[in-house]
Amino acid sequence: QVLLVESGGGLVSLGDSLRLSCAASGFTFSSRAMGWFRQAPGKEREFVAYLSANGGSSGYAESVKDRFTIASDNVKNTLYLNMNSLKPEDTAVYYCAASPQFSLLRYSSRSGYTSWGQGTQVTVSL
Repeated sequence: QVLLVESGGGLVSLGDSLRLSCAASGFTFSSRAMGWFRQAPGKEREFVAYLSANGGSSGYAESVKDRFTIASDNVKNTLYLNMNSLKPEDTAVYYCAASPQFSLLRYSSRSGYTSWGQGTQVTVSL
């Protein structure tokens, strides 16, 4: 059974940094493309970042490019999202997602991911 558990969210101030973690189990983590999505109140869930299974390919939403970095540790079976220069508009519930594929072409689409975590809240205040 695939299980994704996010952690690391919290309340931070404008310009602060935060690192989210996603502990994965129940599948071969090193062979799956992974992604981070987020959902703000009243909005659709949106793509944030993507990482192919071998780490050779990554992608970011324009709104987080140059501020966020996605990374993985295949020994710990953990996906990370390092977030710097946080802004109030980054406030959302952040979700980790796993794809059944090694890599994705349309990695920003939710349809490419079949397993989701329960989410972790990130709140950025002024």
